[in-house]
Amino acid sequence: MAYLLGSLLTAIAAAVALPLLLLPGQGRAWADWHRRRAGRLLGVPVPARPAEDGGLRIRIVRVARGGLLWPMVHAGMALPFGLAMVVCLGNVLMAVWAMTLWWVHPADAAPRLLGDVPVSGWAVALTAAPSQAIVLTAVAWWGGPLLARTHARICLALLSPSATERLTRRVEVLTLTRAGALDAHAAELRRIERDLHDGVQARLVAIAVRLGVARESLTSAPEGVTNLVKEAHEGVEEAMTELRNVVRTVYPPILADRGLAGALAALAADSAVPARLQVGRLDAVPAAVETVAYFVVTEALTNAAKHGRATRAEVHVQRVGACLSIRVSDDGVGGADEALGTGIAGIRRRVAALDGTVQVTSPTGGPTIMAVEVPCAS
Repeated sequence: MAYLLGSLLTAIAAAVALPLLLLPGQGRAWADWHRRRAGRLLGVPVPARPAEDGGLRIRIVRVARGGLLWPMVHAGMALPFGLAMVVCLGNVLMAVWAMTLWWVHPADAAPRLLGDVPVSGWAVALTAAPSQAIVLTAVAWWGGPLLARTHARICLALLSPSATERLTRRVEVLTLTRAGALDAHAAELRRIERDLHDGVQARLVAIAVRLGVARESLTSAPEGVTNLVKEAHEGVEEAMTELRNVVRTVYPPILADRGLAGALAALAADSAVPARLQVGRLDAVPAAVETVAYFVVTEALTNAAKHGRATRAEVHVQRVGACLSIRVSDDGVGGADEALGTGIAGIRRRVAALDGTVQVTSPTGGPTIMAVEVPCAS
C-alpha cells in the first residue's frame, strides 16, 4: 500500500518535472532510486551501476529509458494504481464514518456510499456501510500487493541493465582482472628471480668459494679445513631453507601432500594467533583455487597477528555451489586499510585473477571479517 501511494506521488512529480529527468545525472539518479525501491519490495538484490559504463550508444539508450520512457510508463501505471488505492482507502474511511456518525449530518447532507447511496438511517448504516468497508478492505488487501509487485517487476524490467550492458560491463571487468593477473604474475616472477639471484645464488657462490679454499688448504693448512667445511655446510643449509621458502611461495608443497584441508589445518596449528578451523564439504577444487585459498588464509592470519593484534581467529572454508567460500574473522582492533600495505590488495589481485570476489569488513575496534568467494569451475 505504501509503495503504491509513494509511486502515485512520484508519478505526479515525474509528470511535472519530466524535462529535468532528461538530464543524464538526474535521470540516472531517478532510475536508480526506483530500481532500489522495486528491488526492496520484491526482495531481490539490485546492484548499483558504476558511474560510467558502456559506450556512447549504451549511455544514450540508458538516458532515454531512465529519463523519458520510464517516467511515461511509471505515470501510466502509478497514477491509476495509486488512485485505485486512494479510492479504496477513502471509501473505507467513509463507510466507517457513515456507519457510526451518520447522524451528525443534516438530513439533506447525509454521507454517501459508493453508488451514491445515502446513509440516512441505522438500517443502511449497519448493513450497506459495513459491507462496503469489508469489500473494499479485501480489495485493497489482496489487490494492492498485486498491483505493487506488477509495477515493481516492470520497473526492474525497464531499468535493469540490458544484456548488451551486462556483457559490456562483464568484458570490462574481465579485462581489468586479467590485466591485474598479468601484472601480479609478472611481479611474482620478478620476486622469484630476485630471491633466487640475491639469496640462494649468492649463498651457493659463497659455498663454492669456501669449498675451493678448503680444497687448496687440504695440504698446506689442514687445521683450517674444518672451519671452512663447517661454514660451507651451514651455508648449504641456509641456501636450502631459502630455496624451500621460494618454492613454497610458488606452490606450497603441503597442498600436494595433504590437500587443502590438511594444509589449512597445519596453517591454523602454526598460526601466531590461536585459530579455530572449520572445513566443510570441498569436493574437487582446482589446484589454482587451492593455492589462492591457502594464501588468503595465510595472509589473513598474518594480518590478524601483525596488524590487528588479535587474540583469536576463526577460519571457515567450504564449497558453496560452484564457488569455494572462505571466511576469516578475528577479534582484533580492526581498521584494516588496503592503502597501508596490510596485504589485502595482494589478496584481492590473486582472487580477481580467478574471477572471485573479496569483501572486507573492519570497523575501528573490530572485528575484522574477510569473506572470499572463488569460482571452482576448471
